[in-house]
Amino acid sequence: MVDDLKANVDMTPLDERPRIGILTSGGDCPGLNAVIRGVSKSAFWLGYQVVGFKNGFEGLIDPIQWQLLTPEVTSGILVEGGTILGSTNKGRFGARVGKDGRAELAEGILDQVAETFEKFQLEGLIVVGGDGSLSTALQFHEAGLPVVGVPKTIDNDLSCTAYTFGFNSAVLCCSDALDRLHTTAASHGRVMVLEVMGRHTGWIALHGGIAGGGDVILIPEIPWTYDNILAKIDERTRMGKNFTLVVVAEGASLPSGDLVGQESDNMQTKLGGIGQIVTEELDRRIEQDVRCVVLGHLQRGGGPTTFDRVLSSQYGAHAVRLIVEKKFGQMVCYDPPDILDASIEEAVGNLRTVNPDGSAVNTAKAMGICFGDTPGYANPFH
Repeated sequence: MVDDLKANVDMTPLDERPRIGILTSGGDCPGLNAVIRGVSKSAFWLGYQVVGFKNGFEGLIDPIQWQLLTPEVTSGILVEGGTILGSTNKGRFGARVGKDGRAELAEGILDQVAETFEKFQLEGLIVVGGDGSLSTALQFHEAGLPVVGVPKTIDNDLSCTAYTFGFNSAVLCCSDALDRLHTTAASHGRVMVLEVMGRHTGWIALHGGIAGGGDVILIPEIPWTYDNILAKIDERTRMGKNFTLVVVAEGASLPSGDLVGQESDNMQTKLGGIGQIVTEELDRRIEQDVRCVVLGHLQRGGGPTTFDRVLSSQYGAHAVRLIVEKKFGQMVCYDPPDILDASIEEAVGNLRTVNPDGSAVNTAKAMGICFGDTPGYANPFH
């Protein structure tokens, strides 16, 4: 069965050991390589071979693109950003949205994928991705293909897990940027607006804003007004603070309720640009200089934090265990301090958003951070 397969990059032959597949799909983020390494090392000690499919789901169908992942191949990648398998959110498995909100697969795609499963005699396939990629994995499962999921997104917006890997690394990038903006803003008495990723949730802005000493945090889950931001800037001025740090999530709505981004037919809206709009409006209303910084893909790049290295390694090893135990259709999840699993269907069915009355928001408000919903300090614990 394996004799007619094209040789992989390392020219290492497949043998008769049971075989597990893995692919990384959607946007890249720190920790992907750590998951690949965790899968490879765990599978090796259990007597499995691991086949890595390249460029996301695209590597599963003609022309099939694959690489044997041995401990030698994955040695040293724990600390590296990106993914040695490559990833994509375009092509034949792109994030086209169907009537039920899922990625809409072209006719015949699932049959081609099933042929690849049979050709490689896969015991199971590990799909590492966010809500879009795992929605596709769910369709594989519903078609009878043995798949398990690993939650990957810097946005931290997947249900059933306390954290997705990559989130902690993105928060570090955000807080580091605020540390740097703090000194230059204080030196020149400026208002600095930092736009961060997160799509339709405010997890990165919230955690990064708290960690980086932000004064104003604007997130999709809490409506805000310019007047309330101006009141906070005025409050700081009266306290002798000549600068203000504003963190805004790319998916936060404007006071009018509009989202800022570029729409595409039958595809996900590409969010971004709200930071500049907020900057221009504040600059029009106050005498202070107002400047904008957009972190963009800096949040996706670089190596993972130590937290994400540990989490990714645990996710990879647990994903292998799910396949060994034939618990297909499940996604690895983190329920501190344990690594557990939940159904992929449950995980992708509901967006995990910030609770406006949750402990993180209340902690921020208690320290005087403004979310644009009130004109001044209001103790949330009263």
